Amino acid sequence: MDRISALRNVEETLAALESGETDLASAEERVSAILRTYATTYDGDLAAWRASGDPPADGLVVLAASEREARERVRDLVGDPDVRVSVARVE
Repeated sequence: MDRISALRNVEETLAALESGETDLASAEERVSAILRTYATTYDGDLAAWRASGDPPADGLVVLAASEREARERVRDLVGDPDVRVSVARVE
């Protein structure tokens, strides 16, 4: 899914919420699904990587071009350059 498609799908979800065609919980689920699909089927040079390790990093998913870059992004996000983390590509 490309960025424009993802944005279009989010806009459609917001319109459905505003018109009363859906409720907030359903809209949240739909937007989460859109983001998950976008991240895991990214059309660029980046790939989705899931972190495992110390609690602040465990379970985070980032987009990065390499395993090394993914670990760096996770460490930046948790604000701890010493956090123990490994990453695996999300297929």
